[in-house]
Amino acid sequence: MAATVLFAVAAICAFAQQPPAELRDAIAKHQAGDVRGALPLYRAFLVKNPASVDGLVNYGAALAHEGQFKEAVAEYEKALKVAPNNPQVILNLGLSLYKTGRYPEAKERFQAVHPLLPKLSPPDRQISFLLADCEIRLGNYPAAVELLDPWDKQTPDDPALAYLLGTALIRGKDTTRGEAVIDRILRKGESAEAHLLLGTARMNSLDFTAARDEFEKAVQLNPTLQEANASLGLALLGLSQADAAADAFRKEIAVDPNNFTAVLQSGILAKQNQSYPESRQFLKRALALRPGDAGVRYQLATVEVAAGAIDEGRSQLEVLIKDYPDFLEAHVSLSGAYYRLKRKEDGDRERAIVRKLTAEAQAKQPASKQPSAQQP
Repeated sequence: MAATVLFAVAAICAFAQQPPAELRDAIAKHQAGDVRGALPLYRAFLVKNPASVDGLVNYGAALAHEGQFKEAVAEYEKALKVAPNNPQVILNLGLSLYKTGRYPEAKERFQAVHPLLPKLSPPDRQISFLLADCEIRLGNYPAAVELLDPWDKQTPDDPALAYLLGTALIRGKDTTRGEAVIDRILRKGESAEAHLLLGTARMNSLDFTAARDEFEKAVQLNPTLQEANASLGLALLGLSQADAAADAFRKEIAVDPNNFTAVLQSGILAKQNQSYPESRQFLKRALALRPGDAGVRYQLATVEVAAGAIDEGRSQLEVLIKDYPDFLEAHVSLSGAYYRLKRKEDGDRERAIVRKLTAEAQAKQPASKQPSAQQP
């Protein structure tokens, strides 16, 4: 998704007054394009001036330029402690958090900066798109649509906008409007983005074969299009082709290590293959991408049970159903864990809860909206 967003780490900051000579030397190299040469000069300056916001921000920008986003985050966080209301520092921190896959935190920073920007200005557009992308990655599709709607009125022919908006609409199950946006994209000719959106629409109607075909076309046209391989993997799972799905998820992670769907599903497939250390690694990464996600927490708990750490899994499941009392699958797994621990009374109690929740779900049309343990 990030490929469609205008991402740029904020440039070297401007100064209200002439910076110290040591910092000027670092900035001169930075501006001349010798960013690697500037890095040790920034570090030397900050040893003597650790609370210099100018030094921290420019050092962070240099680190981000070199792809060292985690290190850049650390410098921006130091600067924010010194200047907590500085919008440039907040923006730079948000951008680097975004690039490291820390989307909830990035969203918080972008939301802090967004009201400070002139409406419908280029910076407002960039932050609106970044915020919308964060919302999409976090599964908050209506929020993304709300952010993009003003831009749809201003620049309806913007391809980046159409792709983001179409994604939010289709994933949010607003099929009618989403297909209208897809038509706008298709009028400009065949594209990987259009096939990705068409495939997502087919997935919504559970037509896995048609979805797979659309996603394969998207991958053929652009193998590095974010979400394309992950979506293909989901369609292949729907067709019970687990090995091919695992390969698609691996390809997605190679393109975008922070893709929640690919990381989560890789963890689930590793668990099914009894590769428990690998499964834990993927699932913990998925939980970092969506902190507190009920489905990921469920998968982590069931990994522990499957790996023989039954009491640890039991403990995690108990906390989960306390947070989500109607989470049917968690109650099923917890009853099984109790029985394996020879706690028959507790297992019987959970089994009774399962019967009750199942009956309630069957009485409702559509089915009960409980947290999903499989899908993002």
